[in-house]
Amino acid sequence: MAVLKPYPGSTIYLWKYIPSLAGSIIFAILYLITGSLIGFRMYKTKTWFCTAFIVGCFMEVIGYIGRAFAVNRTDALGPFVIQATFILLPPAFFAASIYMILARIIRAVDGDHLSIIDPRIVTRIFVLSDLASIGVQGTTAGFSEHENLKTIATVLVLIGLAIQLISFALFGACAVIFHKRILRNPTARSHQIGSKWFHTLYMLYAVSVLIIIRSVFRVVEYAFGNDGYPMAHEWTLFIFDSVPMTLVTAIFFFRYPSNLAQKLDDDAAIQLESCGSVRQFGQSVSEHRV
Repeated sequence: MAVLKPYPGSTIYLWKYIPSLAGSIIFAILYLITGSLIGFRMYKTKTWFCTAFIVGCFMEVIGYIGRAFAVNRTDALGPFVIQATFILLPPAFFAASIYMILARIIRAVDGDHLSIIDPRIVTRIFVLSDLASIGVQGTTAGFSEHENLKTIATVLVLIGLAIQLISFALFGACAVIFHKRILRNPTARSHQIGSKWFHTLYMLYAVSVLIIIRSVFRVVEYAFGNDGYPMAHEWTLFIFDSVPMTLVTAIFFFRYPSNLAQKLDDDAAIQLESCGSVRQFGQSVSEHRV
């Protein structure tokens, strides 16, 4: 029978509860399925900018496998660090692909002049902020067994989450302002490629809201500290992290930007048809080649 045990040679308990084996296995399987399906679509459509998203999916799988292993090893540091790190960081990887998609949508409709940030640097700005968030949060791995380092770890995680939230706020402002401007002043290109690019933009809104909800929860969780209610009750993790992030991967799959790809003759021009077939994509590229 699983029991809570202190870290060897100390009175520190890494866990405040015994993690759910069933819950860990269920979410590991769900992320494995969605990650594999998205990976297959990426391979078929050559939309390599979604690689970071898939990396995030499989990090989630590793994280929940770590939780499953920890059920009977609550005194082991390895599984604890693996699950903490590989469940904390994936949303930053999801965000990286989301940022890239917005830039491609703007270029697809020739809407550079309608964006408050040049789409050529949108990806660089937000992905760099994402890397900063990942780097800051990632440095906390292994701090949990040191009582005197817990405060430092908490502060670093909060800083990383704050960077993530600020980036998403700026990203959201950029997306919404662009959306409003192109509705008022649609470009010829936006009419030529149809309305399906709108579906991709709405998909970005949906997954972004879910990631923000999750990030706010994480801020609250770490702000309350190791002895706070969220850290001591597993249901909060499942409801405010596991479920929202699973929905993010499912929405991304069903609204996958299948044909958001660069034209062969012009790296700056982008052809978008978010739900089209691979065959239609090939025809579209041929028709628009100069």
